[in-house]
Amino acid sequence: MLHRLALRVVPQLNGLVTEPAVRKRKRLVMLAPGMIAFIVYRLLKSSLPLDDPFILLAFSGFLASLSALWSYRMGRQVSVSTALHEDGLRRIAWVVGWVGFAYGVQLSLLVLALLKIFVAYDFLLHPEGPAMMAIIIASSSVTRDAFELGHVRWKEQQGQKIVTFPDSGPFRRWFQLESGTVGKWASGSAVLAMGGAVLLLGMGHIGGHEITQSLMMSVLAGCVGLLAFYAGRSRSGDWRHGFRERPWLSIARFWLWPCLTFALTYYLVQAGLFTFLLQVEQSHHAAQVFMAGTTAALMSGYCFYLGRAVLLEAETQQGIPDNIQSCPFVMGILKKAGLTAQEPSQVSVATPSTQPESR
Repeated sequence: MLHRLALRVVPQLNGLVTEPAVRKRKRLVMLAPGMIAFIVYRLLKSSLPLDDPFILLAFSGFLASLSALWSYRMGRQVSVSTALHEDGLRRIAWVVGWVGFAYGVQLSLLVLALLKIFVAYDFLLHPEGPAMMAIIIASSSVTRDAFELGHVRWKEQQGQKIVTFPDSGPFRRWFQLESGTVGKWASGSAVLAMGGAVLLLGMGHIGGHEITQSLMMSVLAGCVGLLAFYAGRSRSGDWRHGFRERPWLSIARFWLWPCLTFALTYYLVQAGLFTFLLQVEQSHHAAQVFMAGTTAALMSGYCFYLGRAVLLEAETQQGIPDNIQSCPFVMGILKKAGLTAQEPSQVSVATPSTQPESR
């Protein structure tokens, strides 16, 4: 889900995909896959064993893959063959396989876990309703994201320099440059969250309840993600600099969305994995400790990277001062993107903000 975070947190990307005309087209595009997914489900539910979680997730991922390819093509405003020729097989495979299938499966697990934990609507006991919602929501959400990715790529094809394209490339380059830093953040966050989960388990039934664990560990992971984002946004890696520069209301809103929201999302996806695929009860103590640590590690690593992406964009907009040499991530990405020799005015970016549009 890193692409989703980048589309909403990185100012340039957020500005491109939330323009009124783009949002209007996106809403129209999103209608078709959701309706088709509903119709296909109604037609095939009697012939396919969709009460089996593996078959349901495979079917949901397949529909999401088709939705991703079609909606990416709509965002690109070209045919699939043209997109394949211009973007390359690797990019299209990433859209179909990762944004489509893998992301669709994750969203389906999220829906199933959310219904089971917070509504007591268990797919294993009453499969029809949760299965239908999982398929429709996954297809619609994948359509939205793939369309936005296609639109960003279309803008890039039109000549606009995209500082951080929301695929895995910039993240891999950053990880190579700052693997030690991300390791410290991820490991420290994981240990902290796992310790918190153990403390909650020591409080008895209430502390070990799946709702308590999911909410409290998401709050903790959201806080860690917030600190990591501001640390990444600072050249020195000190999160306190960002806190001093932003009003507390702005920080609280950013913690609520996307930090807390995505922390809960990652936790619930893992809960769905343990419950419906591995057949391990989500209230199992070892599973709860593992999910807490993984959620915190993901949030800290991803949020630190997003902070670096915002810093990169800000420095590109303002020009490259001498002291930016101290930040290997920024200089490494600038060199790979060919931006170090450009004037700042050649790169169109939005004003950096931690108030991303949530639509």
